[in-house]
Amino acid sequence: MKLLMIIVDSDCREELEVLFKHHGVTGYTEIPNAHGVGMTGIRMGSGAHPKTSSIFFTVVEPDLVVPLKEGLCAYCDACERNMKMIQWGVEEII
Repeated sequence: MKLLMIIVDSDCREELEVLFKHHGVTGYTEIPNAHGVGMTGIRMGSGAHPKTSSIFFTVVEPDLVVPLKEGLCAYCDACERNMKMIQWGVEEII
């Protein structure tokens, strides 16, 4: 199993949910309105820096990682959006 953390612009979260559904991802956790600073700029949800990010966590079978990554990349390329996906190996779910 793989734990994926996907960081998206908050205004792109619905597209990620559609991608999850298309690939059969049945469960995830979202942390909405995340603040931070990175390569895509400042995201503080303020008047000066109004954008925020949403962080999604999901655990999937290893064979699903590549199709999800390809779907994310295709969406980002087509819409000039930024998404980040980080993966970790999961040894056990209790």
